[in-house]
Amino acid sequence: MPKLAERGLAMPASPIRKLVPYAEEAKKKGRTVYHLNIGQPDIRTPETAINAIKNLDKTVIEYSHSAGYESYRRKLAASYTTIGIPVNHEEIIITTGGSEAILFTLMSCLNPGDEVIIPEPFYANYNGFAVAAGVKIIPVTSRIEDGFALPPIADFEKLITDKTKAIIICNPNNPTGYLYSKQELEMLRDIVLKHDLYLFSDEVYREFCYDGEEHFSVLMLKGIEQNTVMFDSVSKRFSACGVRIGAIVTHNKAIIQTAMKFAQARLSPPGLGQIVGEAALETPASYFEEVYNEYIERRNYLVEALNKIEGVLCPNPKGAFYTTVKLPVDNADIFAQWILTDFEHNNQTVMLAPAAGFYSTPGLGQNEVRIAYVLKQEDLEKAVDCLRVALEQYPGRKLG
Repeated sequence: MPKLAERGLAMPASPIRKLVPYAEEAKKKGRTVYHLNIGQPDIRTPETAINAIKNLDKTVIEYSHSAGYESYRRKLAASYTTIGIPVNHEEIIITTGGSEAILFTLMSCLNPGDEVIIPEPFYANYNGFAVAAGVKIIPVTSRIEDGFALPPIADFEKLITDKTKAIIICNPNNPTGYLYSKQELEMLRDIVLKHDLYLFSDEVYREFCYDGEEHFSVLMLKGIEQNTVMFDSVSKRFSACGVRIGAIVTHNKAIIQTAMKFAQARLSPPGLGQIVGEAALETPASYFEEVYNEYIERRNYLVEALNKIEGVLCPNPKGAFYTTVKLPVDNADIFAQWILTDFEHNNQTVMLAPAAGFYSTPGLGQNEVRIAYVLKQEDLEKAVDCLRVALEQYPGRKLG
């Protein structure tokens, strides 16, 4: 029998989805499972986007330009410009989700064996993209005790070698909800300039910034216009995860030209998804106000309720709709499985994402989980109640 590729064998399984079989078994037993493990909002997709599909008058769903429909790219560029990110449509490639944007950029800018520094914990699928591109992730650790703020620049400096080619951030952050400030980004700009690195920024949660905080894009940084690439997506902004539309945005023409060759090889991004994405740009401000207020209420409830549970530490996230939480357990992976297989409270249970899968350094995150507050508050209340009881009953409970 032929052997499988080393690349395929090295490809990591998703820590977010690996517990799905246990959740499915729990549901077969008749239990309600509250999914706090995945960033799938229950927020309605904007009517403008839904109506674009309902009222579609095309008789053929054709290929688009490999960079995406020009009308969409022009409207997207205009929308960026209105929020202080001046770009033109030729500086945008529409991709199959933000995932393809990241993968195309890594393959365009880095060689196999090159290194990229990422603050951990980080979005777990960066591991998969790095493996596919032959790139090595070098983690720099942020700490829950600091609210997962950007690690000291000195920590970045210690990790830079002749193989280091880029830094990746997610802002606001998945899985922690941390929002990097303008000052933190300017510190990254200085180190990027000093060592002639790329700075890649995943900004798919840009609209979700709380407590009066404002998002600052890497494309607003002065002096590194040729070093920066922004990744974007309609998935979370418009609660349209299934349309699989993202974007590469950069002023660097060489990156656009190189990434276009990968875009041409896959022909075009999804046509129906682009129609949804373009229509979604007409979404009224009232939609975002409603969504913003909803997430604020959910976050405030969740953080307060979790911190009332003995032994739990939950930082107050400033963005996105995630928080990484420290639990009084010996091993969060074992606990997350146990709560699905061996526990129920009022015939209900909870699905969590163990945080170890969001760290690259072995041993970190063993007693942490990522929680996505993507459910309505009524369900969050029931989920927190389940979690509280589960922590009281868990055999591997560990206080102090």
